[in-house]
Amino acid sequence: MRTTRVPTPPLPLELADGRPAAAAWSLDPAITHLNHGSFGAVPLLAQDEQNRLRRQMDASPVEWFPALPRRVAAARSAIAGFLRVSVDDLALVPNASAGASVVYAGTPARPGGDVVVTDHGYGAVTMGAERLARRWGGRTRTAHVPLDADADTAYACVVGALGEATGLLVIDDITSATARRMPVARITAEARRRGIPTLVDGAHVPGLAEEPLAGLSCDFWVGNLHKFGCAPRGTAALVARTGLRDGLHPLIDSWGAREPFPDRFDTQGTVDVTSYLATPTALGFIEDTWGWEAARGYMRELADYAERIIGAAFSDLTGENCAVRVGMPVSALRLVRIPAPLAATRAEADALRDRVARELGVAAAFTSFGGVGYLRLSTHVYNTAADFEHFAERCVPVLGAWSRDQVRGGRP
Repeated sequence: MRTTRVPTPPLPLELADGRPAAAAWSLDPAITHLNHGSFGAVPLLAQDEQNRLRRQMDASPVEWFPALPRRVAAARSAIAGFLRVSVDDLALVPNASAGASVVYAGTPARPGGDVVVTDHGYGAVTMGAERLARRWGGRTRTAHVPLDADADTAYACVVGALGEATGLLVIDDITSATARRMPVARITAEARRRGIPTLVDGAHVPGLAEEPLAGLSCDFWVGNLHKFGCAPRGTAALVARTGLRDGLHPLIDSWGAREPFPDRFDTQGTVDVTSYLATPTALGFIEDTWGWEAARGYMRELADYAERIIGAAFSDLTGENCAVRVGMPVSALRLVRIPAPLAATRAEADALRDRVARELGVAAAFTSFGGVGYLRLSTHVYNTAADFEHFAERCVPVLGAWSRDQVRGGRP
């Protein structure tokens, strides 16, 4: 009989008035929310602030828009403090992919140059890198990093793909599909030594790291505030700290085009940027209610518990070890292998996500890497152990049945 030791789950977080943490969000209680990492979740306090700002905007647009750059600059200053970077190095963009697109458009041309990515990269960002390489007349070189690669191995894999023709390196800090870290400090230091510009995709990092850019030698960094930072969606940071930032411009030319970086990003015509302005409220809510250090600790402990109980449930069901050895694991993002042949491709993983939501009432993320399907677990302060126990008890047996049906030729 299996005697896998399951850690004790952390006690659920509460609000100051004793209500469960989830009461501060508008998430549907009929759905079990296990995928904060994809689209985040906005606290009611930040929703209310954004709605208040929108009412101001719509009440007097002629007053609102001329004053908007000053408001954006103030929000940018607060966000820079949260990320512990200089406000003069930070521009606000709609999301990390938009920030990457800004970099691709503004990086000095390297005719015949290559762009190096990894096989863990986020699809949209990698597609942009491929388009840049074609524009340069070069190619995209993909560094293959095993899922279980430790820091030394991952470093060697990425650096081994660099060469004299490399015009840009694009590297994730926390990978989306595989929920692992990369040794970005060492990699960016080596790229800097070789004179290779580097873009670090830190989409998942804000909120999970106390100082996201500590030790990084990158030219460009992008990170979403609307994931673990819980900001209104459409809020991300683009940080640029070398002379290459002078070539960066917003994707929309506006009246701030002649301003220096990052001020030129503060003016975007009639774009609704109330998400930017309400972001300090979201960040401050977590800090004032629990403190970010305590919140990160809770997410990590809950992820430990969730990974163990769901992994054990799948292992008991299949008779195989479904635990996943990730070389550099992430505090609040974890992987559990699901029964084959489920989610063998990205399209199949997305279809499984939709079916689980539709038929089981659970919002979960499924990913694929190397032809293997995984459940990617995300935790946040509003999650509890009961959320993941529900998945282990109810959803794991159903997924096992779907796997067997697919093997027998049933519907995927």
